[in-house]
Amino acid sequence: MNVWAIDKDIPLKLLLLELVHQYGENTLALSDQVRHFQSIELCTVNEPNISAYIYTFGQNAGRYGIDLKYPISAHNIVGENEGLSLDQIIEILSIHLFS
Repeated sequence: MNVWAIDKDIPLKLLLLELVHQYGENTLALSDQVRHFQSIELCTVNEPNISAYIYTFGQNAGRYGIDLKYPISAHNIVGENEGLSLDQIIEILSIHLFS
């Protein structure tokens, strides 16, 4: 994934660079259905039914929001994790996608 070629917000690119650094180049997949400049949806290539929707819109500078998605939609966590730092987002993603 060429992070700099993706038409996304700089904070999202920084997040993607950190994730590629920690987990490797071909570990994560971006959903091509998310078209908003300030949002991405990530999953691991091996588990596409568990994903995370990460966004910077409606957040203070340098802050993120994240929605956690599961195979059973009743278990999704939406709108409860906002105003988070990069480190907090990475910690949530490591638990949600890699545990």
